[in-house]
Amino acid sequence: MCGLAGWVSFQRDLTSHTDLASAMTHTMECRGPDAHGLWTSTHAVLGHRRLAIIDLEGGKQPMASFQDDHTQPVITYTGEVYNFRELREELKGLGHEFRTTSDTEVVLRSYLEWGVDFAERLNGIYAFAIWDPRTEELLLVRDRMGVKPLYYYPTADGVLFGSEPKAILAHPESEAVVDAEGLKEIFSIVKTPGHAVFRGMHEVLPASIVRFTREGTTEQEYWKLQARPHTEDLDTTITHVRELLEDIVERQLVADVTVGTLLSGGLDSSAVTALAAKALKKQGIEQPIRAFSVDFKGHEDRFEANVQWADPDTPFAVEVAKDTGAEHIIVTLDNEDILDDEVRSTVLRAQDLPVSTGDMEYSLLILCRALKEQMTVALSGEAADELFGGYTWFHDEEAVELDSFPWHHPFEKAGGIGALKTLGLWDKLGLTEYVKERYAQALEEVPRLEGETGLEARMREVTYLNLTRWENFLLDRKDRISMAVSLEVRVPFTDHRLVEYVYNTPWAFKTFDGREKSLLRAAMRGLLPDSVLDRKKNPYPSTQDRTYELALRERVENILVEGSPVFQLVSEADIRRLLDVPEGSYHVGGPWSARAVLERLIEFNTWVTEYEVRVEF
Repeated sequence: MCGLAGWVSFQRDLTSHTDLASAMTHTMECRGPDAHGLWTSTHAVLGHRRLAIIDLEGGKQPMASFQDDHTQPVITYTGEVYNFRELREELKGLGHEFRTTSDTEVVLRSYLEWGVDFAERLNGIYAFAIWDPRTEELLLVRDRMGVKPLYYYPTADGVLFGSEPKAILAHPESEAVVDAEGLKEIFSIVKTPGHAVFRGMHEVLPASIVRFTREGTTEQEYWKLQARPHTEDLDTTITHVRELLEDIVERQLVADVTVGTLLSGGLDSSAVTALAAKALKKQGIEQPIRAFSVDFKGHEDRFEANVQWADPDTPFAVEVAKDTGAEHIIVTLDNEDILDDEVRSTVLRAQDLPVSTGDMEYSLLILCRALKEQMTVALSGEAADELFGGYTWFHDEEAVELDSFPWHHPFEKAGGIGALKTLGLWDKLGLTEYVKERYAQALEEVPRLEGETGLEARMREVTYLNLTRWENFLLDRKDRISMAVSLEVRVPFTDHRLVEYVYNTPWAFKTFDGREKSLLRAAMRGLLPDSVLDRKKNPYPSTQDRTYELALRERVENILVEGSPVFQLVSEADIRRLLDVPEGSYHVGGPWSARAVLERLIEFNTWVTEYEVRVEF
């Protein structure tokens, strides 16, 4: 999947500053441990760290369109383009010759053939930079759904860029400053597209191309969701969803390394696992797909159903693995594993921000490490809930009618907002106003169908909010943590063809049997056990061991020392009021919970120190 970094300066000779570009690129080593490269010219330096997936020998980067010719475009690229084979044949027919079998060269030659319009032709997850010496122009390009991250930081005479903020912050012309707006992003559970939290830094928007020249910076959108009438009946729609998913998963299995799946036992990951197993059999591959699950010691014995979790995952994951013939590996954890200092430090370093969703991030890191021991690529069920309507807030009347982001309803019910108010942070940061402002901004973007009213119109809004805000947050978390251990995670449910189609199916179709994700369950009928198809949606697993909360409380106590960075936000008295809540009150996990607020305080304290953050608000 790789990592990239670079620097453009229109007024300096960068050939004497390669040490800085190398330092930026080195921070991306976890994203690309297999090889590294640096391309240098007078006004641009491009760096690359490679995780070899396709064309293991020939796909080295940065890649120039003509070898050793510094007058032609060069690319530093991360991700996968799943239709690269079709594009390659089309380009060959137009006279292009290829030195490699990599998708990187296909992307570069697509730019040579079609110019800036080439991005519309790509199907995949990607983020890349192209420097064109002919025009002295830098292009930063990001995939449609924003699966792969890409950031930039304008300077007085150019720009710094990288796959992650840490690459940019390695350059002395950038500053790790977080102001009031950045703090609002961290604590509001609002992931605003384009917002990078660090002052002066920006995230390339999904489906966008940012162009830098001597004359300035421009941004253009090459794709966006559109509202279209849905003309197919329910049976045809179900069939089409199944056909799309079969094609998508088969495409995403293409690799020159071993591919597996993440399997929770829920509908989404089970569907991906079953489709992958079916595709491998179709290709005549006898080796079973490897499916990885996470569990906690004693979880089934202590499990208590609540508003988010209806039942333990593992029995269902075991059933799916048996039904599909998958080789099933269960990674079993205890509190010591997810409280391990090295694990927590790695997660913070991976995300560059204190955006804790509780123990989920730490268990995900350990799960990804287990996968990496046996493979380099895994398929995940991420984004199905946002697309098909799986979350509780799609089906809770109060959440749907809330004049705000619908996931703020469980955030309130689970105690997260109450915890922030107890700390005084909610009011101090003006989060009510900030959330209202960001919500209004998001609603203005919603593509609407003329004449659509009532529940159908509202659920189009809710779906759009989830696809562009909540999913943005989860995709970033999955990418950062998996790439921290050099594991590429592919997400079939983000294929733009599926997103466009399902977004425009009526809400009545998505709930035709009175349940969540009706379309997806119907499309998978016959491929998965009925017990899994009929199971209530569960989030990613979280520990219910209450001693975990006690350990968190102890860690919060330990940061209440003189000069602690967390006191830049809240006072010791504020924190002690939160700790005075009776033990056991915070045992329900998840990003909405009061327990997650404790996690975030701990992470914030460490983050300010490790990143040498200057907080200004």
